[in-house]
Amino acid sequence: MELHGRVDPPLIADEMETLLGFLDFQRGTFLWKCEGLTPEQLGTAVLKPSGLTLHGMVRHLTEDELGWLVAPFTDAPTPYPYGSEAAPGAAWSDLDPAKYDEDLQRYKDSVARACTAIAGLPGDHVAVDDGTSYSLRWIVTHMIEEYARHNGHADLLREHLDGATGE
Repeated sequence: MELHGRVDPPLIADEMETLLGFLDFQRGTFLWKCEGLTPEQLGTAVLKPSGLTLHGMVRHLTEDELGWLVAPFTDAPTPYPYGSEAAPGAAWSDLDPAKYDEDLQRYKDSVARACTAIAGLPGDHVAVDDGTSYSLRWIVTHMIEEYARHNGHADLLREHLDGATGE
């Protein structure tokens, strides 16, 4: 079934297909929470004292996709587009409403790159990052957890921004 551009995860599938189905569902939920708002709304922090915004989450999740699913599984250089050693939290700040569409496209491109990077790999495929070994299964599970947490934040932000609620 499809609802708000999201496809339900498969009810009967192998492990990786199930995990990736849940990850795609979480990605779709996040995009749904951002739809229909102005760039100014997407960059507005409404839950003081937190500075959390939907635009900041778009940028943060872009870096998560690149850092967890692209860099460990490809040989291609994968720099973070926002953060650096000097400013590791930059994805959350210095938001420019005029650049939201560009940031959203960068997010969508990072998801596409992630899907390509891990396509066909088994769950027990191991990647090494900074000397630590991770299975693809662990990374995908971590990404589901990351999206689920931020989708909860997105629910609260969206309700405060325009009253919209939903799963």
